[in-house]
Amino acid sequence: MTTSLSILTVPAFDDNYLWIVHNGTDAVVVDPGDGKAILQALQDHQLQLKAILLTHHHADHVGGVPDLLMSFSVPVYGPATDNIKAVTHPLNGGDKLLIECLNLNFQVLAMPGHTLGHIAYYSEKEQVLFCGDTLFAGGCGRIFEGTPAQMFNSLNTLAALPEQTAVYCAHEYTLSNLRFALAANPNNSALQVRQSTDQQKRDQHIPTVPSTIGLEKQTNPFLRSADPDIKRSLIDQQKIEEDADELAVFTALRTWKNNF
Repeated sequence: MTTSLSILTVPAFDDNYLWIVHNGTDAVVVDPGDGKAILQALQDHQLQLKAILLTHHHADHVGGVPDLLMSFSVPVYGPATDNIKAVTHPLNGGDKLLIECLNLNFQVLAMPGHTLGHIAYYSEKEQVLFCGDTLFAGGCGRIFEGTPAQMFNSLNTLAALPEQTAVYCAHEYTLSNLRFALAANPNNSALQVRQSTDQQKRDQHIPTVPSTIGLEKQTNPFLRSADPDIKRSLIDQQKIEEDADELAVFTALRTWKNNF
């Protein structure tokens, strides 16, 4: 982030992360599933809420919006097709969003898969990505509404972003994701190092998020469907055939993870 902007991590529920982007005075919140937690953080840091950004309709991402709107009259940005009642400014992939008080520009990326309307917010200038439940540190979201092909394409869109982009996902799932990643990609030395590093962070109650696009491309099996080591693991598990393409590899990985 530029020196004028900061991002607060607000833990909620068992494993959610809610995000507040601010300049010391004004703030926007991303996916406020818990309104009380956000209100407390705003009070603690003496911030004025100016906007709410939503990635998709699930309750742990939108449930706190009514509480926030009781205290702040602000615009609510969110996916146009996810049917979120509180949204006042519906967004589609390809849209541009300017948060004027923070001089913060976002590109809106369509991310169908986890939900059909899921979107992500990417700032090229700030090199940050708020991706909701599409890409996780070491993993990806479950496919509840979309198809494996949609999620595969959404993740490939994120993998094409600059490698230094900071990935602000919405859950602390990293250690369980990395256990699966090591089963799928056991000979990946970068993954082995990451598992040790992130385990040390969690032992000290330090978040493993944000990650970076570069680190995810090195270690996240869901961005590595072309890796022969992963394909061999799936063949050995009798989950794919020898002639499986990258989409088939991805689909088998996601199915395996669902039951891992």
